[in-house]
Amino acid sequence: MDTIEQLTQVFYDNFMAYFKSHVSHVNITGRNFVSDHELLNGIYDSLQDQIDMIGELLRSLDAFMPTSIKEITENSVINDEAVEGDSEELISGVLLDLEILKEAHQNLIRIANEEGYDEISNYAQDRVLALAKQIWMIKSTLD
Repeated sequence: MDTIEQLTQVFYDNFMAYFKSHVSHVNITGRNFVSDHELLNGIYDSLQDQIDMIGELLRSLDAFMPTSIKEITENSVINDEAVEGDSEELISGVLLDLEILKEAHQNLIRIANEEGYDEISNYAQDRVLALAKQIWMIKSTLD
C-alpha cells in the first residue's frame, strides 16, 4: 500500500468513526447522560474536522477523496452495523472504532515516512496523539 492508498483508508475509517460517534452522541441515554454526551461531542467534532483535512491532503497528492457513501462503507475497516445499545455499549463501540482509526494512522506514519512524505507523517503523528487521548478518556469513563 502506498501513501495515497493508506490516506484514503484513513479517510474511510475516519468517516465511519465520525458517523458512528455522532449517532452515539445523539442517542445516548442514562444516568451519566450529560458527561457521556459531552465526551462524545468532543470526539465526533474532532473526527468531523478531519474529513476536510484528509480530503485536502489527498488533493495535495493529486488524488481525490472518496465520492460515495457506498465506497466508504465497503472499504472501511470499521463496520457499518447499526449503532445501538445502552450507554456502555455505545461508548465501547466508539472506543473500538478509535482504536482501529489510531492503527490506520500509525500505518500511515510508517508508509509516509518510507515514501518521504514528511508532512503527511507529521499530520498522522498529531492524530495518533489526539486519538490516544480520546481513547484514554473513554477507557477512564468506562472503568
